[in-house]
Amino acid sequence: MGVTLDLSRAPARPLAPTNLTGLSRAELAQALVEAEVVRPEKAKMRASQLWRWMHHYGVTDFAQMTDVAKETRAALAATFSLARPEVVERQVSKDGTRKWLIRMAPGIEVETVYIPDVGRAGALCVSSQVGCTLNCTFCHTGTQALVRNLTAAEIVAQVQVARDDLGEWPSPKEDRRLSNIVFMGMGEPLYNLDHVAQAIDIIADNEGIAISRRRITVSTSGVVPQLEALGTRTQAMLAISLHATNDALREKLVPLNRKYPLQELMAGIRAYPGLSNARRVTFEYVMLKGVNDSPAEAKALVQLLRGIPAKINLIPFNPWPGTEYECSDWKTIEAFAAILNRAGYASPIRTPRGRDILAACGQLKSESEKLRASARRKIAAADAGEAA
Repeated sequence: MGVTLDLSRAPARPLAPTNLTGLSRAELAQALVEAEVVRPEKAKMRASQLWRWMHHYGVTDFAQMTDVAKETRAALAATFSLARPEVVERQVSKDGTRKWLIRMAPGIEVETVYIPDVGRAGALCVSSQVGCTLNCTFCHTGTQALVRNLTAAEIVAQVQVARDDLGEWPSPKEDRRLSNIVFMGMGEPLYNLDHVAQAIDIIADNEGIAISRRRITVSTSGVVPQLEALGTRTQAMLAISLHATNDALREKLVPLNRKYPLQELMAGIRAYPGLSNARRVTFEYVMLKGVNDSPAEAKALVQLLRGIPAKINLIPFNPWPGTEYECSDWKTIEAFAAILNRAGYASPIRTPRGRDILAACGQLKSESEKLRASARRKIAAADAGEAA
């Protein structure tokens, strides 16, 4: 006799309250009205109040919003959230670099890195995706499959977590420790442009976190069709993850080059909105021993970039477990830089930061697909106890 399972009375899973910290100003006002927390005529004013509390003062509790009526605060707390995501692990390098493993949701983890003494004071390297689809062969992050895009709220949350840890609330006008944002963490930002653009709008708002758009840099491996939209929507500084001067080598290092080859990429860069000597493109070039580090490659790079207002960051390769690549010798890197300098290009050699905690460029990888170090240590200790 067949049995029919009746699920009609199964309790619905409660929806998580909307986190307001990732909403635009207009979305915030609309959410307050739709939740019947405020009347439409008061929504814009109330949204401005909340915005300042969230993004200037960094509060995570509606009860702290002292210029909001007590009954309104209670209604907000019953309907919405300001909660930060969970910081699963925090590491500090011997050079002062900080790395946080942040859990946005079950199985959704990203790494975010603060690097002191970069830009005006210090830069935060944020992630835009969990994992990556690009499979760049020299990049540790590229070995983790894409899980999903991050939301604007999850991108902004990385900045909030860093500022919590650095003690930078309310937003300082001077003497910031976190002065620059770089989208150079996990993922390809231009494959998540809507959320990246909204996050930049929130981060750059003068009544909130207030980091200038000229201090926000978005790095792409070369998603050419989205370049114009990035410049128009965000006015962010552009960085290109280049690493090779010819299609054959770049296709090996950056497989996306098969879809958008160098000629097409360079044309897209030359058309980037706002490009000028005051708003130069940064080209990132990882130095791989015996692969792309010869004087001939340096001269080819000068030719490739001719006419583009640019600077070139030379990045000593940061090793990670299982890689086939080695870092170029220091003399080789200096000789490469000298050729670029003689051609008139600023070409700083990026000092490796946070290598000891796998926080350097190309080393980020979420711990969601491997045991955390602390868990491994516990297992090792237990095994040692059993052996004894």
